[in-house]
Amino acid sequence: MAFDEKLAARIRSVLEDRKDVVEKRMFGGVAFMVRGHMSCGVVGSSLMVRVDASEQGRCLRERGARPMDFTGRPMAGFLFVDLPGISGTAALVKWVRRAVAHAEARPAKARTAGSTGKKRLARS
Repeated sequence: MAFDEKLAARIRSVLEDRKDVVEKRMFGGVAFMVRGHMSCGVVGSSLMVRVDASEQGRCLRERGARPMDFTGRPMAGFLFVDLPGISGTAALVKWVRRAVAHAEARPAKARTAGSTGKKRLARS
């Protein structure tokens, strides 16, 4: 499955100043790991974000947000945000920062030697 490379580039620009971001291919798209935790990514043409499960209901009321559902059962704390909710830079930044805040609230994971499928966020 292809994913929206332009959206991935927009996310990279939001995260470019961080040194703790790693990209990883998953869900048929790309995920951005912050401190070892999945934060956000791109699946198809949608932004995927991870938020605190207690905030999910409030987040779902926002424009373009919908539950992340691969198996017929929505995943707690994971959302898709479609283009109407991320068309502007400020809206995308808001969602990415929300996802990063969730990752930062969790204990940092230790990096494992020999990890595959991961690459550091490209720096300009």
